[in-house]
Amino acid sequence: MRKLTYLLIVLLGYSCTEKTTPTQATAAEAALEDSVSEVTLLIGGDMMMHMPQLNCGHVGGSEYNFDDVFSLVKPTVEKADLAIANFETTLAPPPYTGYPCFCAPTSYLDAILHAGFDVLTTANNHCCDKGATGLTRTIDEMDARHVPHLGTYKDKAARDSLHPLIIEKNHIRIALLSFTYGTNGLPVPKPFYVNHIDTAEIARDIAVAKLLKSDVIIALPHWGIEYMRTASEEQKQLTDWMLAQGVDHVVGGHPHVIQPFEVRETDGEKHLVAYSLGNYVSAQSKPDTDGGSMVRLTLQKKGDTTRLTDCGYLLHWVSSPKTSGKRQYKVIPASYPDEQLTPLERAARKRFVESARQLLGKHNKGVEEVF
Repeated sequence: MRKLTYLLIVLLGYSCTEKTTPTQATAAEAALEDSVSEVTLLIGGDMMMHMPQLNCGHVGGSEYNFDDVFSLVKPTVEKADLAIANFETTLAPPPYTGYPCFCAPTSYLDAILHAGFDVLTTANNHCCDKGATGLTRTIDEMDARHVPHLGTYKDKAARDSLHPLIIEKNHIRIALLSFTYGTNGLPVPKPFYVNHIDTAEIARDIAVAKLLKSDVIIALPHWGIEYMRTASEEQKQLTDWMLAQGVDHVVGGHPHVIQPFEVRETDGEKHLVAYSLGNYVSAQSKPDTDGGSMVRLTLQKKGDTTRLTDCGYLLHWVSSPKTSGKRQYKVIPASYPDEQLTPLERAARKRFVESARQLLGKHNKGVEEVF
């Protein structure tokens, strides 16, 4: 995993013991205005863990390994300066379980990190599946690996000190916000805290992100209607509100299918909105659930102004052939050569990719597919 600098406390002022002459100050200001920094972000969808995936990763006894699941997308993920995904399971102790209450071994987290992902969101409808034990161990295992994460916390004080999450990469300060529509009706055990969609709280988070001198604010909501391929009115209204409040980009998940992407332009500033990236990996087989997308953003900072200079999406499909009596799951890019797949895999990938391209070709605005 790439080494990151992420800031939890930011000093709002500083003192300097050395005097700076006007000429030195002018030169420093000119250098700042001329400096250019750039960062590439790659954001993926929901990392699910159904029972067939658990069976796939079981290598004997209490050992699991999921590295091969991500082997074909690893080179793409590693190229990004910062790669983010939604961790939609828990890391409670065994027995490990799939739907409806998810619980995965820590080797699943290790495989995701080995694939190149740097930051994980945990505010989703399955974060409370294993109660306090699942919440605690998920946080502890990520902390033990020094993985920046956001969305669930051991108490309100931890939440207030850790959210929004500030990542500094290539001299660009990125504020990340994460929140979920709910937790499948499961109560959040006290004193734990899960970020929910609450406009008053989100407004405070945006204000804090600005106070911490963030160059860009990105919201990562868990929202929408499952299996609906276009955004709901609630998603659209919340997006409009967040952009008006100062959020720069919105990238969401939860519906298990891809929803359209668009670039909006306001006062010369471009804002990426991706309503749903779909499943990154899962064992779902309903139409349009057996794959997903990633979005790639290039942010450029010149002086004290940061802008979106490029963005695009990448499609992938999840192969699940049955070998030696169990499914073998692997995330396969849309650009992966046909000749490397079986006829059944080629046909299934073609169905998913063509369906996604038809949807996005019809509804996308300013966001094209990249390879």
